[in-house]
Amino acid sequence: MSSDSIFIGGGGKDYAVKQNLLLKYGNRHGLIAGATGTGKTVSLQILAEGFSQAGVPVFMADVKSDLSGLAAAGTHEHKLHDKLVSRANTIGFDDYGYDDFPVVFWDLFGEQGHPIRTTITEMGPLLLSQLLGLNETQEGVVNIAFSIADDQGLLLLDLKDLRSILNHVGENAKEISTTYGYVTRASVGAILRRLLVLEQQGGDKFFGEPALKLKDMIALTPRKQGQINILAAEKLMQSPKLYATFLLWLLSELFEELPEVGDPDKPKFVFFFDEAHLLFEDAPKALIDKVEMVARLIRSKGVGVYFITQNPADVPDDILGQLGNRVQHALRAYTPRDAKALRAAAETFRPNPAFDAEQAIPDLGTGEALVSTLQEKGAPSMVERTLIRPPSSRLGPLTDAERQQVMNDSPVYGFYDEAVDRKSAFEVLTERANEVSEEVQQVTTQSASGGLTLDFEQFNKGRRYQPKSMPQVREPSAPKQKKATARRGSNRQTVAEAAMKSFARSVSSRIGREIVRGVLGGVFRGR
Repeated sequence: MSSDSIFIGGGGKDYAVKQNLLLKYGNRHGLIAGATGTGKTVSLQILAEGFSQAGVPVFMADVKSDLSGLAAAGTHEHKLHDKLVSRANTIGFDDYGYDDFPVVFWDLFGEQGHPIRTTITEMGPLLLSQLLGLNETQEGVVNIAFSIADDQGLLLLDLKDLRSILNHVGENAKEISTTYGYVTRASVGAILRRLLVLEQQGGDKFFGEPALKLKDMIALTPRKQGQINILAAEKLMQSPKLYATFLLWLLSELFEELPEVGDPDKPKFVFFFDEAHLLFEDAPKALIDKVEMVARLIRSKGVGVYFITQNPADVPDDILGQLGNRVQHALRAYTPRDAKALRAAAETFRPNPAFDAEQAIPDLGTGEALVSTLQEKGAPSMVERTLIRPPSSRLGPLTDAERQQVMNDSPVYGFYDEAVDRKSAFEVLTERANEVSEEVQQVTTQSASGGLTLDFEQFNKGRRYQPKSMPQVREPSAPKQKKATARRGSNRQTVAEAAMKSFARSVSSRIGREIVRGVLGGVFRGR
């Protein structure tokens, strides 16, 4: 097959028309759609093989553990061997053979692949708020927390760092509101509760260090094959918001870090977004706008984004219009709504006078699809009913032992597997609290040794208190009112008690001032 394209399958009469995806338009994005069981996974598999052979690294999520077979070659012993060879012969795939591909397994939970981590700072307040499902007011509090961390040079690496800075904001809400904006303890409390839910879902394992370096994904083998990065997503799908937010974060990182390359001969990286509807369900408009912007602009970075979903209607129209390479498997129309979606899918293709796309889509068999790709000058090809080529890698998952062997042979083996916890916001704020606590404890211990007078002038100058002896004060005797005085004495302060309470109030006031200075001092010095 041609070195400047990926062979998808045979179309037209007798499946003799070659359907290819031109590599130079591989960064113009694409869509693989169809009902469950119609062959979307195989279409995804052959595109990954084609890009890898062309030297293009790939990232994909493995929702059902089916894609791990890319790491192993198919075999003649496979029960579908005869059917695969027969299909290859039918579509004129003369170069068909079995082969394995360079795969690196990743897993946010570190169970079926190398852990993927990022820091709270790299995630940013917008995506973090989306992950936590915060409202506009709560998102504003998160932005304030990030601003305070930036102003004080506090690293936000993991969830305990975020929890510490939020507690700090809540405890000093009144003072912070005058500088950064209105903050309520109720909002902080609501965010902390959401953090607890995220942590219980395993989200805490996603935040920390060592953080993922994109160069470890955008890599070539010594044979100049593109590395296929497979994210184990079977467990991750139980937390769909975490799944969608992670993939959007990765897409944003690619957009921010990769340089402009214009229109390269082939993509620099291809990103497959399986179960794409999870990204757009209940997503705020600001987030959808961000996805649209990234999808529109990341093409110039040489990145192709391919959405995989059951129905094209799952993808917003503004994004759908940017997907030039399309593989549409069968859709079923059991309801008026399904019929409308089917009609909309058919209308997105360039018509072919040989058949009616709307009628063809429900009749497609497993492994068949309507295919249209961008051809010369970026124009979409006329839609063709296509028999998808068989994959060269294994159909079906690896065994646990095979997966572990692939991980042991991985180029990143041992680098990401152990978490690192360096000094960050949690440790700094804890140290500050401990210093204040020790000072209070020391002064309290001195005062408990006997009656004290306090030198408030030295106190206000920030010096350590020097206790002075204070004579014991006795109340004058009053024989006639002895019983009444005794009864009232239980509700009346002695002079020593009054002094101690005054001292406690002074210490409390000083601690409050020190905390506020710690939060705002950096801001005032910088202005």
